[in-house]
Amino acid sequence: MRNPFLIVFVIILFQACTGQQQGSKKVSSGNLLGNESSPYLLQHAQNPVFWKPWSDAAKKQAKDENKLMIISIGYAACHWCHVMEHESFEDSTVAAMMNEHFVSVKVDREERPDVDDIYMSACQLMSRRGCGWPLNAITLPDGRPIFTGTYFPREQWLDILKQVQEFYATKPDEAIKIADQVTGGIQGLENIALVKGEAEFFAQEREDMMTSFLKTIDHINGGREGKPKFPMPANYLYALSHYDQSRRNEVKEAVLLTLDKMADGGIYDHLGGGFARYATDAIWKVPHFEKMLYDNGQLMSLYSQAYQLSGNARYKEVVYQSLAFIKKEMTNEVGGFYSSYDADSEGEEGKFYVFTAEEIRELLGEEAELFAEVYNVQGKGNWEHSNILFRSSSDEEVAQKHNMSLEKLQAQLAKNRETLLTYRNKRTYPGLDDKVITSWNALMLKGYVDGYRAFGEREFLDAALRNAHFILKDCKQKDNSLRRIYKDGKSSINGFLDDYAQTAYAFTALYQATFDEKWLKEAESLMEYALAHFYDPTSGMFYYTSDEDDPLIVRKMETTDNVIPGSNSVMAHALFELGTYLYKEDYVQKSQQMLFNIKEDVLKNPMFYANWARLMMKFIKPPFEVAIVGPGWEAARREFDTHFHPNALLMGGAQEGSLPLLQYKLVPGQTTFYVCQNKVCKLPVTHLSDALKLME
Repeated sequence: MRNPFLIVFVIILFQACTGQQQGSKKVSSGNLLGNESSPYLLQHAQNPVFWKPWSDAAKKQAKDENKLMIISIGYAACHWCHVMEHESFEDSTVAAMMNEHFVSVKVDREERPDVDDIYMSACQLMSRRGCGWPLNAITLPDGRPIFTGTYFPREQWLDILKQVQEFYATKPDEAIKIADQVTGGIQGLENIALVKGEAEFFAQEREDMMTSFLKTIDHINGGREGKPKFPMPANYLYALSHYDQSRRNEVKEAVLLTLDKMADGGIYDHLGGGFARYATDAIWKVPHFEKMLYDNGQLMSLYSQAYQLSGNARYKEVVYQSLAFIKKEMTNEVGGFYSSYDADSEGEEGKFYVFTAEEIRELLGEEAELFAEVYNVQGKGNWEHSNILFRSSSDEEVAQKHNMSLEKLQAQLAKNRETLLTYRNKRTYPGLDDKVITSWNALMLKGYVDGYRAFGEREFLDAALRNAHFILKDCKQKDNSLRRIYKDGKSSINGFLDDYAQTAYAFTALYQATFDEKWLKEAESLMEYALAHFYDPTSGMFYYTSDEDDPLIVRKMETTDNVIPGSNSVMAHALFELGTYLYKEDYVQKSQQMLFNIKEDVLKNPMFYANWARLMMKFIKPPFEVAIVGPGWEAARREFDTHFHPNALLMGGAQEGSLPLLQYKLVPGQTTFYVCQNKVCKLPVTHLSDALKLME
């Protein structure tokens, strides 16, 4: 919630901007971004602004020269970041103002999410005009913010710089008061206290949360009501898990409707696969064209699980097409996954992806008319004089209308799409951010694992294993710490909580696909490191930054679930699952306490605590612990995964292994199923159908 007192301070700032300008200071050294590896920072390396990377040296210079800092934050695929760079940061007049009176720092929010989170929190407290990227904060020399905002046109940005600089020169005490107030407000956000008492969670609370969640759903177009439309995979993974327990048809219908509409919409790349960041409208038609790894990793998990539930062949097509895109366009030579593709090419948003009707006629000839009907291509264009490809009807409906066999229609459309894709690939590609982010890689690793489990495609498991070995070799250090960034053969930047949480969680998922205990051991080593360096025993929660990192103006906890689930909720899931596998009751108790700490927020707003809500269901109805032991374990596990059971933890192998729950489970020469809950097992069975009955 915004703090009205902070808004008042910002208003005072601009009303009080009178007096003499600061005297001219020593001009700082030039632009220092040329030696950085971040594609976003390198985009600004030739600006006349004397940018510096985030560093102690930049902060020291600001203090030594008593200059305000400009902390400008963005990412390589950010459209409005490019616009502001062109309008302002490439302009010599703007650069002269910034260079004379400020120490200017550029930050890649994907490299330094901790820095981004602090100044985004400040913006949300202070701004009356919304927050986003680019995120521009003006701070005292010590980094405490006194002004924040997002994109500004050139003249407005110049005016802001002048007013803030004059205000600091003439009224430094008031500037310090604003900084104190804002910093205190940031400190109070997501500052979770330990909740004492017996941690209990009830089935009625589960149902009440879902009733609240369903009220936010657009039951015509899917997703959340209104616009823009964001995929929000964690919300629908939560809903799928809820359906598994409740069997409320309205929950299932809301999820499948959303997935159908996204797969038909312009947010999905019908030619090349993969999803764009979000849709700007209410019907998923017009995307913000950037493609992010974190969206696509989670959406692969979501569509794979939805396929297990529904058997919808369209979901399988989406996963196969999208993972082919990831393999071809977003995987490096050592198995790491790149971060994103830009929305822009040749300075124009979406240019790479759209077609004119004339282009389609020339490429497809007599088949163009049917293709245009299926994908809503219009002569004058369906978006800014060009055409975004999107669908309004199914293959079955089109085939029936044109008296075609379904097979003939699908073969013709597949050939048409390939023709257009070949043509499109000759265009200038959008910019690729080729840095590799550990936590995002873990999301895609799990997407591959879930794809393998849903479809049995060995290539998906091979890609997951290759990525996991890459993380161990190039991101994990000898002391079990992680590095966040890998680029150009080098790893850098100490990992944040999401890197540990997502990787531990993905490794645990990889165990379920392979029954190789190596992955549980690796997950445990990451968990132990996180407990030693991120855990706060006073609250029972985890800080986002390690105790080995240089301190920022506040040390924050990340608790809400957004487009990417919050790192604390992912850590709580990982603790729960690892604790269950390894018989580490302290892990499970920590997970339970974390959930209990946040319970009231989860009950009030499950839309923004969806991953927590999904965890709550594991405590309301403990997962089935399904052991599959014996020579036929692999085929048996594959058969099990043709069914929808998100509330099951699988384990086993040809031998008993070392997990406590597998002890004395092997019957020589026989593949045996054991269905357990809370470590209590029912009688063993030898047929999957009997095991499934025990789970009803």
